This record gives sequence, structure tokens and C-alpha cells, in this order.
Amino acid sequence: MCGIVGYIGMRDAQDVLLSGLAKLEYRGYDSAGVAVRGVEQIEVRKKAGKLANLQGELSGAPLPGTLGIGHTRWATHGLPNDTNAHPHATEDGRLVIIHNGIIENYLSLKAGLRERGHVFRSETDSEVLAHLIEEKYDLTGGDLYESVRLALGEVRGAYGIVVTHVDHREIVAARTVSPLVMGVGEGEMFLASDVPALLPYTRRMVFLHDGDMVVLHDDGFRVTDLQGNTLTRSIDTIEWDAEAAEKGGYDSYMLKEIYEQPQALTNTLIGRLHDETGEVNLDINLDPASFKRISIIACGTAYYAGLVGEYLIEQLARIPVEVDVASEYRYRDPIVSPETLAIVISQSGETIDTLEALREAKKGGARTLGVINAKGSSMTRELDDTLYIHAGPEIGVASTKAYTSMVGAMLMLALWLARARGTLSEEAGKELLHATRELPRLVEEALSEERVSRIREVAERYAHARDYLFLGRGVNAPTAFEGALKLKEISYIHAEGYAAGEMKHGPIALIDANLPVVVVGTESRLLEKTISNVQEVRARAGRVILLLSDGDTENAQHADDVLYVPRSHEMVSPIVNVVTLQLLSYFTATHLGKDVDKPRNLAKSVTVE
Repeated sequence: MCGIVGYIGMRDAQDVLLSGLAKLEYRGYDSAGVAVRGVEQIEVRKKAGKLANLQGELSGAPLPGTLGIGHTRWATHGLPNDTNAHPHATEDGRLVIIHNGIIENYLSLKAGLRERGHVFRSETDSEVLAHLIEEKYDLTGGDLYESVRLALGEVRGAYGIVVTHVDHREIVAARTVSPLVMGVGEGEMFLASDVPALLPYTRRMVFLHDGDMVVLHDDGFRVTDLQGNTLTRSIDTIEWDAEAAEKGGYDSYMLKEIYEQPQALTNTLIGRLHDETGEVNLDINLDPASFKRISIIACGTAYYAGLVGEYLIEQLARIPVEVDVASEYRYRDPIVSPETLAIVISQSGETIDTLEALREAKKGGARTLGVINAKGSSMTRELDDTLYIHAGPEIGVASTKAYTSMVGAMLMLALWLARARGTLSEEAGKELLHATRELPRLVEEALSEERVSRIREVAERYAHARDYLFLGRGVNAPTAFEGALKLKEISYIHAEGYAAGEMKHGPIALIDANLPVVVVGTESRLLEKTISNVQEVRARAGRVILLLSDGDTENAQHADDVLYVPRSHEMVSPIVNVVTLQLLSYFTATHLGKDVDKPRNLAKSVTVE
């Protein structure tokens, strides 16, 4: 999830690019770069680290020109350094590209390009696009638009791509999955991956759709599909103020990130699941036969993602798994050996408790694997292998899209281990793989206007409760734990999550007519047992808010309020179900007037013990 800015017009391009990138730095801060077209060449400057590093270099040696493209990077392929930063140029420097997304087939494309004499400077998948477009440019006799269109016909994956060439006063861009928006000015055109970058210059915006290509000139633009057919896209006037625009028009970063989950899951899964073969490609160097047990270590929300992972790995791959709170792990003198795989889970890769637990596991000789969002973080430098979740930067303190992406990564890991160990039949594996690929669509459906409106209604009805109880069973017991944590974090209402069968062992004493009890009762092998627990709550006058799969009208009779969620395979359901609990917590907190992005006493990354 990187930031893209483009400009063509009368202004100093460098100023526009740096201004826009500053507004988009929340989308990526591993490195930044710009390319500005001069009279005879395109000058590229790029620096690892924060945008300020690039700004400092340009302040002493600015780039003159009125056409340029810029990028702030969230690394996916290749370390965050100067070389891997965007823009990427061809060997002669005449064609320059920036790219947001993941090219699934970049390795095969790169191999072919190398055989044909192309020289690569970076480790990124994005540089492949520059060389591929260069080849098409020569074949088309110097038609930049057509060369980009033909090159994209050979590409599989997600992209927002922006291209310029020293011989053309134009910018060619295209998108599939990764967002792009154009700004329309008087005698100038703008391009960005999000609205905030453009608001200082224009409020007239064109939102590009998946599969759109666009050519920008000083005096306008032309939109086509990838087959070259001309399309019409409306120009919308943005009424948001600057602060609202940074949040994409949402009231908070947390809500924006809840709605970004279909995109985040796409980024996590893309290129790793192959329907035709049923294979999972995680690009890790683990030998599944080299370890006999797994320790999963994490804190907070990541810990609950680990609990889902425990269930999935044991169920599918038949390997014993234990899950530890990282802050306790090293103090209990854990039993670790070279036959242990230690999996650490962290959004930031900097959480001190998890980092110290990782070091403790390594001391015992364990092989280590990280499920991490932030590339180049402290943990990634100490791990044997890293499975990046590619959720993009998460600004809200209460994790949402990172959680669902972590669970998605654990689901893929469980599938990969099961296939490698032969514990899952080919038929069952393909069924589950297909269900996993459906997750972005299912989460999108869970965020439909009708469902969200219903969740808000229920949240506001119970917003003044002093306590909450969340219950779930099996793979959705951790979903209940995470739902309770979200409510505590942002609304400050006391909430507890329990495996539903444990209710009789203590929590049932708390149930009365003033206690809302949220129960995850979606389709599963344990649904009948879950409904029995619901009836125990009802018998004690508890108020039941029941999550049910679409179409389950039979069990609706046991609830005071029903929240329907899209029907999904039981093993992927924690990702679909938790979205409803995130929104329930969100609307409870906002109804109470709480600052959901900055809950009291909490920090995004805990870097002290």
C-alpha cells in the first residue's frame, strides 16, 4: 500500500510531488522518490527512510521541470533501501515507472527479460514492468500508451502503475485493485493513489475503476479499458475538508481501515494461492519435516490471531501447537529445541515483548518464522523466515485490517503445512483454498450498507451497558476474545471473551437482564452446542446478540438481536465474522463520544517492557 503522485502542467513538478507525497506518507514510509522530466532527460532521485530524507536531498539540488511522478513506498519485494525505492527506470533512463501492488508472475517475466539482455538493478517485482514496457515501446514504434497496454496484458497481479518517457509529454497510468484518482485542473492534470494529495490544487476528481487506463496531457485526459476501448468517467467535486480527506471521507482512520480489509486481504493472499493446482506458495524456506512442534508467540490482537492459527494448524496439518503471550514466554523457561518452529506474530515487527520472546526461542535452537506487516522492522532482521501480510500501514491504534490479514496468513500457512505433510486430501485442500480466495469478496459483503446500518442500530441500543460478554466455540472462540478486546480498547466498557463451553465454569454467575452477551453462532460443527449455551444465557434473562450465517432463521428465535453475516467455510469464518464485531465496537464507542483512533493509555506499537 504505497503512495503515488503524478503531475503535468505549468507548476514546478517537484513541489507538487513532494506536497502530495507528504499527504500520503501514511501509505508507506520505507522510502520515497521522484522523477522529473527535463529538456533532454528524466532525473530520478530516491532515498530510503522517511520522506524527509528525500526532501533534504532535493532542497540542495532541486529538479526543474513541469512533468513528474513520485512515490512513497511500503516494501513488499526487496529490502527498503535506495536501490529498491521507486521510481524505477530502464537502463538508458528514458522510461520511468512507479508501481503500487504485487506482480504475481514477476519471476517468470524477469527470467525472460534477462535472457533477452535486460539488466536489473533492484530486487523488486516493480522493475520488471519498466523493462517489459520498454520492449513493447520498441515494438510499437514509440507509442507509450500502446506499449503500457500490451505489457499489462502479460502481467498477473495487482497494480496501480504510472509511466512516463522522456520523448513524450504525457503520463500513462492504469489500475487493477490498487486505487488511483485523477485531479482535473485548468491546463494541468494530477494523479494520486488517494484524494488528500490533490486537494491543495483541485477538488475536481475522477476515480478510476479496476481495469482502467488513462493518458494525461496538459489539457485533459483520455480513459480506456485494457483492450483499448474508450471509456467515460465522471468528474466529481470533493466537498471534504483536508482532515476528512486524509481519512478517505471516513470519520476516523479506524473506520477507513475496517473498510480497507477486502483490499488488505487481497494483498495478503494474492500470488500465493493457485486454484488450478491447489498449491500454496509462501516463498519461505521451511522444511515441514524438520520440526515436530510449533510455538506461536504474540501479544494482544496478534495473540488472538495466533489462537486461530493454533486451531487451523492442528486441525489441518496435525502438528502440536502451543500459543504463548509473548510477555510471559521467556519468563517461564520454555522448552525449546531445534525440532521447534517458533512463529512470532506482530503488525509492527517492533513489539519489545515479542522481540525478546523471539530471541529466547532462538537461544533454544528453534527455527523462527515471523508473520509481520512492517518490512525492514527489527524482527525481520533476526528471523529465519518472514511471511509478510502486506496489509499496508495501519494508523488506528485498535488493529482491524492487520488482524484479519494475520489470520489470513495463518490460514495459508496451515494449508501449506497440510499439503506438504499429506494430512489434507487434494479435494479438501482445493475446497478450502477456494474458500480462502473468496475472503475479500465475503468481507466486502459483510460491509454492505444494509448490514452496517443494522450493526450500528444494535450497538447504539446497548451502548450504555456497563459490561459485555462475548462467546464463541472452536475456531471462533478467538473471535469472541478479539471482539471483547476491541470493545474494551475503544469504548472503555468492561468486556470479557470466553469459549462458550466455559461459561458454566464461572461467568454464568454474571448473567442478568443488564448483561449483553454476544455469541458467534455461525455455521459450524459446534453450532448445536453453541445454541445450547445461548439457551443457558436466555434462561437467566441475559440479552443475546447472536451472529448467524445468512439464511439461518431457525436459530434466530433464540436471540434478542440477530446480526447476519455472509455464509462461509468454517475454517475461514473467523475473518468474516470479526468484521461485524469490529463495527459493533466502533459504533458503540462513537455513540459514547470516544476517540476511536487514539484510545486512552494505548500506543500503536509497544516498544518498552
